[in-house]
Amino acid sequence: MDLLLDHLRPRARNSHKGSNGGAGILGGAASMVGAAFLAGRAALRLGSGRVYLGLLDGQAPAIDPLQPELMLRQPESLLAAPLTALACGPGMGSGDDAREWLRRACSLPLPLLLDADALNLLAGESGLRQEVLARAAPTLLSPHPSEAARLLDCSTACVQDDRPRAARELAARYGAVTVLKGCGSIVAAPGGEWFVNTSGNPGLATAGTGDVLSGFIVALLAQGWPALEAMLAAVHLHGVAADERVAAGSGPIGLTAGEIIDSARAAFNRWVARGR
Repeated sequence: MDLLLDHLRPRARNSHKGSNGGAGILGGAASMVGAAFLAGRAALRLGSGRVYLGLLDGQAPAIDPLQPELMLRQPESLLAAPLTALACGPGMGSGDDAREWLRRACSLPLPLLLDADALNLLAGESGLRQEVLARAAPTLLSPHPSEAARLLDCSTACVQDDRPRAARELAARYGAVTVLKGCGSIVAAPGGEWFVNTSGNPGLATAGTGDVLSGFIVALLAQGWPALEAMLAAVHLHGVAADERVAAGSGPIGLTAGEIIDSARAAFNRWVARGR
């Protein structure tokens, strides 16, 4: 927590939504809109002043009925919105349209998180890799072991045999702050620093928890957190929220991704209160 204290500040009394950043989520292809919704809800509940969703599904709803504060848009409108950070990947799919929107997202001069399908596209496209390496703004990656194996062109077993090495290699190869997700998630920086997360439990082994983590990360980036500290805080908070749900009797078996969001909000506000 000492690494995070400088950033755990209470909000100024005269703050407004524009003071707290604009987070974007690019994803939500056909049959996978829920992933983008989870990421958006998580970003909103962790304090982003505005959250925009750019959905690739042309038949996607115009509103999230459970979180109407989210602003749902076509991808082109998302990339033109006043964003301060962007996450690409939740439910994005791997079609040609996803590839083109990801390429356009990489050109934006703002912090960029690549997760899920965006990582698979990155692994398969040398041109995209060059665009990521050429970025001046911070880039962040959040692969699980199989995605990490594709990015490193090796086997999942090789990644798991030495997780710190794999995380450090990803960070160095792509010039990106990286979390290698799993039991004891590893966060690595391009300069060689690395950290092991100690929070979390098997309840996180369920669909959608990675999308929620993406929402937490992009929310902190949107609010001006540096890339490494945003990743460390979001990863630890994600696990803390799951631990608190289990302690309250809601898991680990049957814990759902959406349940983590409100627990994380409560924990984060406690962190801010203690950090004053």
